[in-house]
Amino acid sequence: MTHRIAILGASGYTGAELVRLISTHPAMTVVALSGDRKAGMEMGDVFPHLRHIALPVLQKIEDIDFSGVDLCFCALPHATSQAVIAGLPRDLKVVDLSADFRLRDPADYEKWYGKPHAAVELQAEAVYGLTEFYRDEIATARLVAGTGCNAATGQFAIRPLIEAGVIDLDDIILDLKNGVSGAGRSLKENLLHAELSGGTHPYSAGGTHRHLGEFDQEFSKAAGRPVRVMFTPHLAPFNRGILATCYVKGEGAAIHAALAARYATEPFIEVLPFGAVPSTRAVAGSNFVHIGVVADRIAGRATVVAALDNLTKGSSGQAIQNANLMLGIEETAGLMLAPLFP
Repeated sequence: MTHRIAILGASGYTGAELVRLISTHPAMTVVALSGDRKAGMEMGDVFPHLRHIALPVLQKIEDIDFSGVDLCFCALPHATSQAVIAGLPRDLKVVDLSADFRLRDPADYEKWYGKPHAAVELQAEAVYGLTEFYRDEIATARLVAGTGCNAATGQFAIRPLIEAGVIDLDDIILDLKNGVSGAGRSLKENLLHAELSGGTHPYSAGGTHRHLGEFDQEFSKAAGRPVRVMFTPHLAPFNRGILATCYVKGEGAAIHAALAARYATEPFIEVLPFGAVPSTRAVAGSNFVHIGVVADRIAGRATVVAALDNLTKGSSGQAIQNANLMLGIEETAGLMLAPLFP
């Protein structure tokens, strides 16, 4: 059976990544694409790397006929998805890639995003889309909220350690390096080549990054009590990927064993041999996560490093993994592409 798919916001990076992945998916076909500012254009003219794929013309959202659509991916800007999804047919399955439905408490959403949530009833319905930890809930959901890419990377490294009780919950430091595609496709002065290349810099330092809302929510849920981490992201001059270097108190061997046990049967997560560390290059363009553990020279401390592709496993690949579950498709369908190298 082939499922009919609509992608809203197809003219952005995550929309294009959805199209790339679905183009070889055995059970999905794209029947509608929106890109309001590029309505009327061919997808291959917006993204030349997709010229070889037969795709519908980009439309405005209000012009799309959703009858017969089985699932809709919303790759729209933050604060846009709320109103759009509220206006979609109630029988339509939806995977949202924005931040609009990630935080369960409306007060938390207002705290981190600076405005009241405009679709509280839908927020209560949404299932958090970290597939490896919410698989059963996702399979029966109508609305799934994809995670933030930073939030996903940090959780893959740390969440099993919280659940296993092998680290100090009051001393967790997350240092993340982010590829520039994570900032989206909109024109921004600080993302010009001359402003970005040749260096790197932290941003949202001091506990102001919005993905901290997800870390607070999910780590505290896993621990059964409040957990607050230190987190600083850095913008680095590469196109795609996230490298999370996490500093924790705990015995390295026990930490490695906990991660290896938790992910032993997960098709997309590879725990490297003890002492080995991953790189973004080794997961680029794929839905895979690599995790490594190194014991520190100081007894009782360790470094956990996780790498993933922010556009794939951190966003669009994760979205398809969730959609596969929602549609009753093999979870790995369309996602077993090997990483690009070199």
